[in-house]
Amino acid sequence: MIPIIDSKRQYATVGAEVEKEVVEVLRSGSYILGKNCKAFEEEIAKFLDVKNAVTLNSGTDALHLALRALDIGAGDEVITVAFTFVATTEAIGIVGATPVFVDIDPDTFNIDVNEIESKITPKTKAILPVHLYGQPCNMDVIMDIAKRHDLFVIEDACQAIGAEFKGKKVGTFGDIGCFSFYPTKNLGTMGDGGLAVTNSEFLKNRMIALRNHGGAIRYYHDEIGVNSRLDEIQAAILRVKLNYINEWNKKRREHAAYYNELFKDAKDIETPKELDNTYCVYHQYTVKVPNRDEVHKLLQENGIGAMIYYPVPLHLQKVHAHLGLKEGLLPNTEKNTKLVLSLPMFAEITEEEQRTVAKTLIECVEKAKSKVSA
Repeated sequence: MIPIIDSKRQYATVGAEVEKEVVEVLRSGSYILGKNCKAFEEEIAKFLDVKNAVTLNSGTDALHLALRALDIGAGDEVITVAFTFVATTEAIGIVGATPVFVDIDPDTFNIDVNEIESKITPKTKAILPVHLYGQPCNMDVIMDIAKRHDLFVIEDACQAIGAEFKGKKVGTFGDIGCFSFYPTKNLGTMGDGGLAVTNSEFLKNRMIALRNHGGAIRYYHDEIGVNSRLDEIQAAILRVKLNYINEWNKKRREHAAYYNELFKDAKDIETPKELDNTYCVYHQYTVKVPNRDEVHKLLQENGIGAMIYYPVPLHLQKVHAHLGLKEGLLPNTEKNTKLVLSLPMFAEITEEEQRTVAKTLIECVEKAKSKVSA
């Protein structure tokens, strides 16, 4: 079995360091918002080259509190995509705002920047682009549109820690950038964790208060907040792993290049494309294949841990049924959710395993084609 990700292999490389730091936290008696959280916020801000970082308990809360900090709520519209994990629009719904969906660029799976302006109304308050699979969006165009229409930009960079557009880290272009440290992410902790970053002191302080029951001073509460604090153990783990993220992302890119080479003559397998001037970190290596569901089933039967991210676009899911959106609204999104297949991708995967994955996928695509035509 070749898994989609193997966290045990990563642990084998950093486990001793992680265990040492975790024991230090256990012995310290300080478990919430202690020195590790503060240090990690400073270190991750330096890594991203942004002024302020606020640790949170998930990427979902990062998105939620970013919207709250910008006073986006009932009656407001937020432009985003339907080809993403539900947390993106879940956060919009939590604050009472309405997601307005834009189709994707079929080459990158990211928001089609050419369609954004057509969706802007007097109710539009923000654009929420998603750097899906670790692939940066075209932030130049997005920021230009936002500036001309006086809109906020919240970047969903939950899958894209370390990715760059024109040499600048994603998550740092807009008003607030949001990251997830879920265990399977490129920079993952051993539990839940999230982060919001901003160059605004006001927004930093607002999110710090919101994460701690709506108060900047203990037992004094200015508004309804939440409990969204990253604990010291997870912060300590992230501090260790942050030292390796550049190396791990570099390896992912090398693995992606090797997959591209292995598939170069496979005409029925479309490999990922990168925009010019981008540094994709390949949180997922996602191909497009015909007869995707049958291919996926065959891969699983042959011990290849491929995954489908995501099988049903959000505008067609029950959670957004109240919006009354119908099939055909987002043709590129709807087409690509039926084609995408993510292959095993993690820093420690071997070339031999990649060759096995590629050979098996090519065989499964041919077998599925024969089965359908029979």
